[in-house]
Amino acid sequence: MDAAHAPVSAPAQRIASSHHTAPDVPHPAGRKPVERPLAGVLTMAGSGLSNQTGAAIGSLAFPVLGATGVVAVRQYVAAIVLLAVGRPRWRTFTKEQWGPVLLLALVFGAMNLSLYSAIDRIGLGLAVTLEFLGPLTIALSASHRRTDACCALVALAGVVTLMRPRPSTDYLGLGLGLLAAACWASYILLNRTVGRRVPGAQGSAAAAALSALLFLPVGIVIAVRHPPTPGAAGYAIVAGVLSSAVPYLADLFTLRRVPAQTFGLFMSVNPVLAAVVGWMLLGQNLGWTEWASIGAIVAANALSILTSRA
Repeated sequence: MDAAHAPVSAPAQRIASSHHTAPDVPHPAGRKPVERPLAGVLTMAGSGLSNQTGAAIGSLAFPVLGATGVVAVRQYVAAIVLLAVGRPRWRTFTKEQWGPVLLLALVFGAMNLSLYSAIDRIGLGLAVTLEFLGPLTIALSASHRRTDACCALVALAGVVTLMRPRPSTDYLGLGLGLLAAACWASYILLNRTVGRRVPGAQGSAAAAALSALLFLPVGIVIAVRHPPTPGAAGYAIVAGVLSSAVPYLADLFTLRRVPAQTFGLFMSVNPVLAAVVGWMLLGQNLGWTEWASIGAIVAANALSILTSRA
């Protein structure tokens, strides 16, 4: 993750990607990205699939490590990657810089913990779709266009349909998905503040390291009480690599080669990718109403981007 974010729609201009690691890539001398559509699209597709596949593989370790244990490992991997890239100068941070960095670290951990807990209860596709409401809400709320107001209503209809009362409804799981959305929205706003106060990727790297540090005692307790099997540990590590390292590095490549609008449009497909990966790898079948709801939320974001005055 970096100080700013990949865009979801024109009203917000710059918000986070769905794997929470989209970096803000400065372009030398203010030049625009070199547009290489094929390379960019292939990289974005690989990044999205890697992120959702990582989450699916991580869920295979839930029976042994639980969602908390898997998230702990993911935080460790994210910290290693971001520290290598950001290289924060800890001693130079001021009080004004430390405040948002500490808050970002807390939100970062809460965001991933609530998302993976939601995945454990309601499945990958629905959890990622609900979480996606965080950046979508920020994007649409920043606009005064009638089109975006209509998009907001479409997305709201999709959410209402997803959360309609049924005998099998897991309200805790749905609540965790919405909590992940709120955390993601908070993460976006905090990252903007960190980006203004801390140069480069130092703020995000520091926040990732602190978040991993918070999860260190949790990881130790889980490892002592429920010693992980080699398979479970491997699943968790692979999840961290596929959902943190690969997407981050892919975005470093993509954001220099595709327009912001294209990146945001493709990002809106992530809930669909999550549903497909959940179905193929985990056997999580969705009914036609769930697919319709996911489609409505994705369409709302796509329509907002395509009709924007970029």
